[in-house]
Amino acid sequence: MMSSLLSFLQYGNFVDNLRLYVRGGSGGMGLPRLGGQGGKGGDVWVVAQKEMTLKRVKDKYPQKRFIAGVGTNSSVRALRGQKGEDQEVLAPPGITVTNDDGKVLGELNTEGDRVLVARGGQGGSYHSEFLPSKGQTRQIRLDLKLIADLGLVGFPNAGKSSLLTALSHAKPQIASYAFTTLRPEIGKVMYEDHKQISVADLPGLIEGAHMNRGMGHQFLKHVERTRQLLFVVDVCGFQLASKTPFRSAFEAVQLLIKELELYKEDLPCKPAVLVVNKMDLPDAEDKLTELQEQLLNPHEFSHLLPDDMVPKNNMVFRHVVPISAATGFGIAHLKTCIRQSLDKDASMATESLHCDRLQALRGAVPAKNTLTWGPTASV
Repeated sequence: MMSSLLSFLQYGNFVDNLRLYVRGGSGGMGLPRLGGQGGKGGDVWVVAQKEMTLKRVKDKYPQKRFIAGVGTNSSVRALRGQKGEDQEVLAPPGITVTNDDGKVLGELNTEGDRVLVARGGQGGSYHSEFLPSKGQTRQIRLDLKLIADLGLVGFPNAGKSSLLTALSHAKPQIASYAFTTLRPEIGKVMYEDHKQISVADLPGLIEGAHMNRGMGHQFLKHVERTRQLLFVVDVCGFQLASKTPFRSAFEAVQLLIKELELYKEDLPCKPAVLVVNKMDLPDAEDKLTELQEQLLNPHEFSHLLPDDMVPKNNMVFRHVVPISAATGFGIAHLKTCIRQSLDKDASMATESLHCDRLQALRGAVPAKNTLTWGPTASV
């Protein structure tokens, strides 16, 4: 019980969702004898700011209450009251804002995006017998939908924490026992052109994670929130404990794919790179050759696993990169492969966006102004 409580407390240092109370400001009183109108109450907005984190929001506002300003009353000097001051909740980009019923109120995708979460009340006027209305009150949730460009996926002791250290300036806990990552660690990979790529070392996955064994759902939830996956396996295989079966590198890959598939069927469709770690160990080259042959024809080796743990579909990795996080072997090449993979997706996304915009523009042009280019058209 104590160990599970410790895991929860350490994991709790990373905040990926937050529930807040928000209330728009009440309107100001109208002035009946002169027909004056009270000021509208302030609104509550959630605004994206790059340097912000949900943990900072939680620490800075422990009460988690955000209330906008009240509109001023109408007076002889100012018949029209001033609007109450708006309240802004600063949050990191990559947030989905929902109410308690799960209805999506909006998304914050880039810095400066704003979502209105609680409207201010109307000021008193002739139509309301000069009585103001209260502001909107609700509970909202901020959910981080993207925590990193890359998520490290692997069984405990595959060397994910060591790899994150080798790739970035992050300093995750590293030890000679299996479970060292109990909460997500985010590192930044820096490139010579100043490009930065974020990498998340996620809590170690175990067999049965899709059924919420270990930290299953916490892990798998975060896998969803990365653009691409970085599978990490020990080239010489893995055994969690003396009572659990030994798994070769190939079996580890297949089991990882299956766990993702059982949690959410389309999760293995994410672009992925396979990192084969611990190439500094004896017989590593022979083990790597064996793994590469098995990955080329996975169906021929499916008998190595129980039928219910064989993935439905093969997963094609964009790159298979042998490395040694301990010695630094292969790290530079891995950084290049990571960059190529992410740039490829960014290029495809940009091309798709351009196509969508072009299609929208074509749809907006009246039919009489369109030209049909056919075989007989001359230029």
